[in-house]
Amino acid sequence: MNLPANYPTPEHLTAVETVRRFFSANYPVDAILLVNSCARGKATRDSCLDMNLLVRPERFKLLLHQLETEWAEFEKSNPVFRALEGVGKYAQVHLDFIVGAFAPEERDFTSGPDGFELGIGNALAYSLPLWLGSDYYAELKAKWLPFYNEELRAERLKIVRIYCLNNLHHIPLYSQRGLYYQCFDRLYNAYREFLQALFIARRIYPIAYDKWIREQIVEILGLPALYSQLAHLFEIRRFESPEIVKKAREVEQLLEQYTPKQVG
Repeated sequence: MNLPANYPTPEHLTAVETVRRFFSANYPVDAILLVNSCARGKATRDSCLDMNLLVRPERFKLLLHQLETEWAEFEKSNPVFRALEGVGKYAQVHLDFIVGAFAPEERDFTSGPDGFELGIGNALAYSLPLWLGSDYYAELKAKWLPFYNEELRAERLKIVRIYCLNNLHHIPLYSQRGLYYQCFDRLYNAYREFLQALFIARRIYPIAYDKWIREQIVEILGLPALYSQLAHLFEIRRFESPEIVKKAREVEQLLEQYTPKQVG
């Protein structure tokens, strides 16, 4: 993506520059990245300022304590960050230290989607480099973009479909027992797993499974007709009824239509 960085207030921009100067001048970090809403030109004055500091794994353990400790002291004492907090309800710096080691996560059948594709997408596909101290960021992008390898993709799609169907097929059983809150929880997890499978099937990294849904489905995936089908899934008129069972069938139909077992 050609990312249009957006700083909704002068305080956001000043805070970004302050963070960039602090780390680039004092530490052997490999990259300073702007991520999330500001990186994609979607931020408002209430948005937090999300940034990633990328450090090679071999240096990360040695540096992490120093980075966290000295950043906490700097952030607490610098008036630039208090000024940022004053412009919006949630305007603050959110800084993550990352190594760029991406791997599928341990999960169970009730936890919802893992963060594997989200981690790669937000760190590499949708990030905006503010400073580069080495070629490591470029190396990671060359490895993971535009998408990971086909063998892993087929494996991931198969696994995500299994988890999604497991959630969907539990819903009728729980509905019969009057466990409607568990039905809703299963429906929400299955819906997010469907989104995960949808992006894997199309070889595109997601941004999130619980926000920016219209942007991702309509603008990134180019599926406006699908979005119109998703939007009503959680419009439930009577909660304690078999209505959620019907919604589960709709999600399963979408799963089979948009993420079939065999994908070319």
